[in-house]
Amino acid sequence: MAEKIRLGIIGANTQKGWAPRSHLPAIVASPEFELTAVCTTRQESAEESAKKYGARLAFDDYHKMLEHPDIDAVAVVLRVPSHYEPTVAALNAGKHVYTEWPLGRTTAEAVEMADLARSKGVRTLVGLQARAAPGILYAKELVDTGYVGEVMSCHVSLIREGGLQRTSDRTWQRDDSLGANTLTIACGHTIDALRFVLGDFGHVSTVVSTQAKQWLETDTQQMLDVTSPDNILVSGRLANGGVASVHIASNPWAGSGYRMEIYGREGTLTVSSEDSPQLNEVKLQGAQGSNTLEDLEIPGKYTNVLEGMPSGSPFNVGQMYYRFGESIRTGETWEPNFDTAVDLHHFIDDIRRASEQGREVEVGRA
Repeated sequence: MAEKIRLGIIGANTQKGWAPRSHLPAIVASPEFELTAVCTTRQESAEESAKKYGARLAFDDYHKMLEHPDIDAVAVVLRVPSHYEPTVAALNAGKHVYTEWPLGRTTAEAVEMADLARSKGVRTLVGLQARAAPGILYAKELVDTGYVGEVMSCHVSLIREGGLQRTSDRTWQRDDSLGANTLTIACGHTIDALRFVLGDFGHVSTVVSTQAKQWLETDTQQMLDVTSPDNILVSGRLANGGVASVHIASNPWAGSGYRMEIYGREGTLTVSSEDSPQLNEVKLQGAQGSNTLEDLEIPGKYTNVLEGMPSGSPFNVGQMYYRFGESIRTGETWEPNFDTAVDLHHFIDDIRRASEQGREVEVGRA
């Protein structure tokens, strides 16, 4: 392998999407990697991306990119329904792969990709960026080392605004079967952060609801039917004995952002942000033997990126690329990987199952 890990990004459009918001600026600022190749669906846009971000190679066919000998690793940064085929192709080509979350459109796709990666002996990462966020990492340390003592209860909420209309390039998400909606994405990321900090649920009762049954497609002025859920409520008991409640929603107006509240026998810890913890910097506050929350400074040891890493969305993606690089360099398994993704896919299935059956279910017992 070359001095730097040579990366190819599939889905490297410069105009819109998650890649220009996060992956492309993050990888340019990551010293472990060289952005060797970019791939889009058109050669013209691929060359535009290569020029803007300094890649040596540009492709309009990811199969050709995967055949190139100068590619060590691949990032798949596409719409969820398009994750499966390029990820499988990259794994079969023997490449290390970082695929965005959700890993697959379905749990079955995710299981197949994780099994294939294991059989190929390559390193994988999945885009659950909250697990690399310094504030979330510190919150986990505080809980693990007894800052709040015995965890008694937890409440998590993420309420976004804008649940009634979208532009035509995003209205495809109205179809629940395509795997990209409030349950899988906003709830997936947020509840994964909760489980990372506090541990798994043992039992859950849930409501998975589509409150806005139509969206306005703003550029065509059409009203479109919606099957994707927009309000998810989860309540249950954690495996450690504490109780937890979660409300994740895309509602019409004035969303309240993100907040996780952890209440223990010895203290209280809160984590808050304007949006999901994988997207934005979070603020920590705590109280021990007191009713007054005080700001907690996040230790620098949890920041792995250099000072040149852009803030906002690229930051935690950059933190993830550090993990990806370490996993490739050392051959060790780092999380969140494809197995982590499969576990979360199964948990989201449990959330759906509890809602559909209208009863409390034991997690992991389909």
